Amino acid sequence: MHIPTLIARKREGEELSASEIELLVAGYTSGEIPDYQMAAFAMAVYFKGMSAAEIAALTRSMIASGDCFSHPSGHPAVVDKHSTGGIGDKVSLVLAPLVACAGCWVPMVSGRGLGITGGTLDKLESIPGFRVRIDLADASAQLAQLGVVMMGQTERFCPADKKLYALRDVTGTVPSIPLITASIMSKKLAESLDRLVLDVKFGSGAFMQTRGDAEALAASMLAVGREMGVEVHTVLNPMSEPTGRSVGNALEVVEALETLAGGGPADLRNVVLDLSEKIAGVSREQLEKLLDDGSALRRFEMMVSAQGGNPADLPNLAEIHRAPVIREVLAPAGGVVSRVDAGRVGQAALQLGAGRAKASDGVNFAVGFDQWVKCGESVQAGQVVCRIHAQSAADFEIAEAMIGKAIRID
Repeated sequence: MHIPTLIARKREGEELSASEIELLVAGYTSGEIPDYQMAAFAMAVYFKGMSAAEIAALTRSMIASGDCFSHPSGHPAVVDKHSTGGIGDKVSLVLAPLVACAGCWVPMVSGRGLGITGGTLDKLESIPGFRVRIDLADASAQLAQLGVVMMGQTERFCPADKKLYALRDVTGTVPSIPLITASIMSKKLAESLDRLVLDVKFGSGAFMQTRGDAEALAASMLAVGREMGVEVHTVLNPMSEPTGRSVGNALEVVEALETLAGGGPADLRNVVLDLSEKIAGVSREQLEKLLDDGSALRRFEMMVSAQGGNPADLPNLAEIHRAPVIREVLAPAGGVVSRVDAGRVGQAALQLGAGRAKASDGVNFAVGFDQWVKCGESVQAGQVVCRIHAQSAADFEIAEAMIGKAIRID
């Protein structure tokens, strides 16, 4: 295959065959095709797009580049959820054990946070001892035992996606809907799923800023699901304000634990239930009962134990990761909260050290925000609108100034 010709054909908007895409991905993964040629191809896709059949072929090729989950015959429904990212989005921590309680298997392969978007793996690692590095054999054994495993991408799990994403990140081709679709769907469908629900965010704290862009991405992922014979559901959710009342790794786990025990913020609980009922195979009422009677919390504790953590640490997580400086931010005037800008909150969390600017950065589990007010709530002058958990007084002051620009009270 003459790669420059293939790149030129895609540059002119031609549709490539499945075999051409397969050879391209295999050659790039093996190192036969250099970065500069794959970068040119990615840029051609960025400008000319891909058909649903091309995106499905790209997704299949990326799955085939490495190992996949293999489930025994007669297994329960294998399901998962993916979110396109957001601020305070700890939904996976609640959804995975909840849906496992409904009798499904949930092999959730998650990622780390980058930029303002938090990562499920970082949140889980705030639990002392929790292991996210698990090979597929151990993950499959845990799945059969508990119905749930939450883990990171192994070296042999969609290596083509890992390599291509790193290239896209430095060549300005990340915001390509076909490439985003193939990246998300390859990692999820390598779990050998029966059903998948996609939580597609839009707004200031999301990758997709507008509802229109979110709808386009959702339609693309649905089309690939159809092409590949997997039942895929999409739910569009605004990310104009943070989900729940906490932002930051350990702080979000604390809030997730409250929700698993039947409490937690109403908006978080509703998103969890909206997504879970698409894949769990049971009614919303049954899912609510599994939250309220403690079943979901017990399953989460069992997963923590299986993956190296101690469930006894969970009630003490806020103290284990207590920030040196914890101070309240007070409302300057009374009124109704009309805005809590999720994007600005995410930037402030990043400034505190809760996230990472580049993949090699570490994260501070203790820092972040809690006790957030929500849009539509009435506040009085001097009332707490959030609490900042910071590493130093200087960090607190910087975050406080940023939060002042994020909140509007009318």
